[in-house]
Amino acid sequence: MEFTLCGDYIELCNLLKLVGIADSGGQGKTMVAEGLVQVDGQPEIRKTAKIRAGQVVECMGQTVTVQAQE
Repeated sequence: MEFTLCGDYIELCNLLKLVGIADSGGQGKTMVAEGLVQVDGQPEIRKTAKIRAGQVVECMGQTVTVQAQE
């Protein structure tokens, strides 16, 4: 799936919530803490990592491509 940024970045836990992978920001933080999330193919353990346009987030078998707003 694709996600379009409205600003410079979005925090990882909020991205997981907004695309529907996590039911809440808290659940998103738990997923990150449990090592279920990868950013650009690497495990990510920072719950509030800044995700920017061009990055790819993978979690629970779903892939999110982050794009800049045109």
